[in-house]
Amino acid sequence: MGCLGLSKRSTRPDLPVVTVDSSAVDLQMVNSPRIRLTDGRFLAYREIGVPKNKSAFRIVVIHGFGSSKDMNFMASQELLDELGIYLLLFDRAGYGESDPNPKRSLKSEASDIEELADKLQLGSKFYVLGVSLGCYPAWSCLKRIPNRLAGAALVVPHINYKWPSLPNDLTKDDYRKGLSRWTVFVATHFPGLLHWWLTQKMFPSSSVLDRNPKFFNNKDLEVLKHTPGFQLLNRNKVRNRVIFDSLRRDFIVAFGKWEFDPLDISNPYPQKESLVHIWQGREDKVVPYQLQRYVSKKLPWIRYHEVQDGGHLLVYDGAVCEAILRSLVFGEDPPLYRPQAED
Repeated sequence: MGCLGLSKRSTRPDLPVVTVDSSAVDLQMVNSPRIRLTDGRFLAYREIGVPKNKSAFRIVVIHGFGSSKDMNFMASQELLDELGIYLLLFDRAGYGESDPNPKRSLKSEASDIEELADKLQLGSKFYVLGVSLGCYPAWSCLKRIPNRLAGAALVVPHINYKWPSLPNDLTKDDYRKGLSRWTVFVATHFPGLLHWWLTQKMFPSSSVLDRNPKFFNNKDLEVLKHTPGFQLLNRNKVRNRVIFDSLRRDFIVAFGKWEFDPLDISNPYPQKESLVHIWQGREDKVVPYQLQRYVSKKLPWIRYHEVQDGGHLLVYDGAVCEAILRSLVFGEDPPLYRPQAED
């Protein structure tokens, strides 16, 4: 689960600190451009679409759990040319060719994005597009730096069951709630046990490592047959303790206790409409659409879109990707993706 990024001191238990040095990322394997952050870490990035200096819209894409800047965002070059879109994809801390951040937090994820945008001169405002667990950095941006955002799209955003505003009647029987809490507890207090469980071969594990149909619908499973999918979620990668620790911290921040409740965020753009969007698959088995509908009702300033036959891997559908981009930059609301009444 979890393919699903502090102004106050964190209330979470302190995590073991991993020193960031040149051994964290094999410099001989770095093939992408990188920027250096003020704390000394490097972030790797990839640019696609129209040249930045000729673009009408600049969008930072935030990948999800176990993915990277090399994710397949299914927007054609022809579409990007037509819309004048420049896409900036980057490896979040500890992923791909970016250095890990042993102090990862909600705040650091938003800070990384803002500093990356400034280093690459994206201008005073830019868009963010988060995917799955990569939506917690997007929530953090909406909370911390809304003045820097021209708009935001949250695609199949993960739900943190520790958000205080989530109603118990919607979550009490959801097995994902217990699974996420158990995983956070083990990842925090017994990381060695979790590492062994994910890398051992004696017993099957119920996780995305197995492409378990419990978490993916038929369209998702078809996608996973033809794409690398979650590049880091395999035993060989997870055996690397630097990679494992980065994944572990990412999961703990995403599903641990937050210092703010997204459902309490006031509309940061009261003078404008349709700047923030949520995209959800009706058949998503990782994030229940019922919870996503609840979030959208609590935050009516967010426009909600639902793909009837969509699973968790919406970004691998070219038609959906085009609709996501058009709604983000033009405020379009295609009837095809409006939520249907409950069955």
